[in-house]
Amino acid sequence: MKRLFLCLTLAFIVCLISLPAYSQTALKPDRQVAVTIDDLPAGMADRVPAADITAMTAKLLGTLRDQKIPVVGFVNEKKLYKPGEVDERIKALQMWLDYGFELGNHTFSHASLNQVGLKAWEDDVIQGESVTRMLLAEHKMKLRYFRHPYLDTGRDLLTRREAEAFLVERGYRIAPITLDGWDWMFAGVYEDAKKRNDTALQQRIVKDYLAYHDAVFAYEEQLSAKVVGYEPKQILLLHASNLEADHIGELLDVLRKRGYRFITLGDALSDSAYSLPDTYVGEEGTGWIDHWAITQGKIPQGGPAFPQWVIDRSKELHLSTGQVSAEMP
Repeated sequence: MKRLFLCLTLAFIVCLISLPAYSQTALKPDRQVAVTIDDLPAGMADRVPAADITAMTAKLLGTLRDQKIPVVGFVNEKKLYKPGEVDERIKALQMWLDYGFELGNHTFSHASLNQVGLKAWEDDVIQGESVTRMLLAEHKMKLRYFRHPYLDTGRDLLTRREAEAFLVERGYRIAPITLDGWDWMFAGVYEDAKKRNDTALQQRIVKDYLAYHDAVFAYEEQLSAKVVGYEPKQILLLHASNLEADHIGELLDVLRKRGYRFITLGDALSDSAYSLPDTYVGEEGTGWIDHWAITQGKIPQGGPAFPQWVIDRSKELHLSTGQVSAEMP
């Protein structure tokens, strides 16, 4: 009898010891995210040779393929047309499909609907289809996703609705975003540091890039719960750059630690949140959680502060080179 009592007591103690770990596992959120990458074949395509674009693309796609991350890459076809390099740049774009990923349209020249007007923007959308459609057709795929440059959806609601109707007519589904850590600004500073072999600066950029994205993810999770009532399937915006090629694996680990699983863009868009009323218009593009909040009459309080030193350094590079940062939304 005593032996039975002792066994039962030990079993009870083991259960108590293991209960906290079990509870933590049970309470871990089941978050989901689709990864999208803009400005293909590369954000810095106007300033580097095709060989550099190919090397960057191979490294980026190798990590994504090895980790089985489904991705849609959005193309600016104007970046393909550099004299003497067109074929090689198209081959770099072809790699996305060869590696098992999908391509979408980001307009030909990265034209903002807010700036160029509806007709010129429509022409830019159509011009941005030719090579991408051809490459997709070779893989028996169709061009089905569109991403607004700068996330600009129109200055007024009539323009926005006319643009949406145009896209639907051409067979597109708009790819919204809900997570955006402004990697394009980090990428410009990183590109310069890498060019100068400044490893200390590269490490500082990567540290802040990861920390800022983690803070953005936390903020958007909380905001989406307040606005939508739950955390929807998120859509992450990144850009094709050496920063992502070198360190996207670390960013994926940040997402995993927050409880995320990686899903396709189509799966993310199946979430009912993306059918919520959305009447947002404005001079500056923003993420769709802000769209829904503003439509509901809720004014977002603003996310975590972006590292000021990165902004300052980016401005210095702009002034010294006469060019914008390596990436743009």
